[in-house]
Amino acid sequence: MSGSKYQDVYPTEPLLDSALLSRPSAADLLTLEYFEAAPATMPTRVFDQHHILLNYKDEPQRVENWRDGEHRDFTYRKHEIVVTPAGVESGWRWHVTSKVIVITLDPEKFRRFAQNEVGVFLGDAQLRDLPQFEDPDICQAGMMLKDALASREQGSELMFESLARVFLVKLIQKYGLRGEDYAFSKRFTAGHYKHVLDFVSKRYGQTIVVEDLAREAALSTSHFARLFKETIGLSPMQFVTAFRVEQAKKRLAEQGTPLIDIAIACGFSDQAHFSRVFKQVAGETPSKYRARIER
Repeated sequence: MSGSKYQDVYPTEPLLDSALLSRPSAADLLTLEYFEAAPATMPTRVFDQHHILLNYKDEPQRVENWRDGEHRDFTYRKHEIVVTPAGVESGWRWHVTSKVIVITLDPEKFRRFAQNEVGVFLGDAQLRDLPQFEDPDICQAGMMLKDALASREQGSELMFESLARVFLVKLIQKYGLRGEDYAFSKRFTAGHYKHVLDFVSKRYGQTIVVEDLAREAALSTSHFARLFKETIGLSPMQFVTAFRVEQAKKRLAEQGTPLIDIAIACGFSDQAHFSRVFKQVAGETPSKYRARIER
């Protein structure tokens, strides 16, 4: 049976589902679902999408997988990743309650993202040649994405999309980069990004320079700037600006707060600077944005 979706045959509903986000651009790169499912069986199917399963259960667990006619009965350990590419027949049985994130990728969108955003050309097989591997860094990126989805305060478009990029770029690097390039790219881990993100979250209302962010990542400024841009798609300071605009949007929803107060609280030098940068990023002035959401 081909053409169905993994989600159609999974025996339980997800505890989290990024497809329910109100901003579709945040979920455009991937779909994330988090499951804690009692022991069960999934029938063998061929899917049109890639599926990336990230295991977060602390104890090793017995899992069976039927993959293109081959039966595997194996121990699934924490931070192990199982990849089921599109077009591969696959079925599952797990013997204890699962604790797993399922990432779903459209193959054509994934190919375009790898080529246009990361500069990596994936072959036609894309994810076929590495079906299972251990990678705590990619799993940490997946958990950060899951936590952002669970926390409404952290669930803004910028946050979810940047974390989605961290996950996808690391997956693409795993599959698509030569050994020496991959070794260099791994120097900027999901943990580094979390340190930078935490710093920006606490200090966005103050002066921030790229040297501050590089120090948080424990990298030289030049290497940090390059690795950050490759992973996030924005320069470090572009990211800080976008983060400040996201915070300003939240404050603009509070009626009666003067624009100058919002500008200063979000790290802009004055109201004119705030209005100019906000329009560059959001496509409209703060006043027009506030009037539109109030309507």
